[in-house]
Amino acid sequence: MADQTSNKGFSLPPPSQSTPAQSSVSKSDSTNQIILPSISTNALDGPEPRDYAIAGTILGVFLIAFFFVRSGYANYLVGKKVSPNSANAAGWWLFIFLTGLATAAVMAILSPVKFLAPLFMAPLGLISFAALILVFLTSRQK
Repeated sequence: MADQTSNKGFSLPPPSQSTPAQSSVSKSDSTNQIILPSISTNALDGPEPRDYAIAGTILGVFLIAFFFVRSGYANYLVGKKVSPNSANAAGWWLFIFLTGLATAAVMAILSPVKFLAPLFMAPLGLISFAALILVFLTSRQK
């Protein structure tokens, strides 16, 4: 290392020396040393707005894909001699089921600590389960 007494610019303290973290600038031996605050990343801090935007985009892509799945399922049921009204209803129930599952999955990946709580997952689970039951009930041949 260079001689610290002749260096009048910015210098870091030696690794073995501990300094108080209360002040951001400390003066010692007529040299200015800057103490940087430690930055800790905590899992409980929550997602950033950018993370919410990414999750919303992913969910939007899923919704578009599920819309095509809904249409294909309704056409499949019409081909199996199910009435078009029942087939269309079953397709929409399938869309709701898949949307509920995708929303729960995206929320769980986005922030497990925050969104895996029963407050969020219980309604999504109930809606998805009810939609799955209704898919089977409305897709039967009459």
